[in-house]
Amino acid sequence: MSNDDVATQLQKIGFRVSLPALRAFFEHTTKSRIGPVEVCEKLVEMERRERESRNLIARTNLATLGKFATLDRFDWNHPRSIDRGLYEHLHATLDFIARGENVLLRGQSGVGKTTLAQNLGFAALTRGHSVRFTSLAAMLTDLLRRDDRGRCSRALPNN
Repeated sequence: MSNDDVATQLQKIGFRVSLPALRAFFEHTTKSRIGPVEVCEKLVEMERRERESRNLIARTNLATLGKFATLDRFDWNHPRSIDRGLYEHLHATLDFIARGENVLLRGQSGVGKTTLAQNLGFAALTRGHSVRFTSLAAMLTDLLRRDDRGRCSRALPNN
């Protein structure tokens, strides 16, 4: 069986790694004379990374984060009153999640609250947490549209 056949068969049984990537991988392993156990280990790692990548994309779409600027493009000089150290701690550790705490970003319009919240949400997604992003205005509008108290109370978590 040729490398192309093996790559095609792997895709038929559910491998998500692209055919060109599999073909290149098999060419490399053949030329490098990599042993079968190492080939299997590397295939498993390639597939795991591909599945994690696709999973993160799907979960990001479900989280409704939308498009946002990453922190490396954020202008920290604009919102002068933000505690950058605190935010960076929250972003790096996400320890507020384990404590069951909320993070409230408030301030004037246009200072970057949404961007900072989206980045916190994405950081949580990359670490396996479920996220649902919405603005306060959108959440209130959604709750007001619900016509009976039962539906409204089911939408709000009990704390």
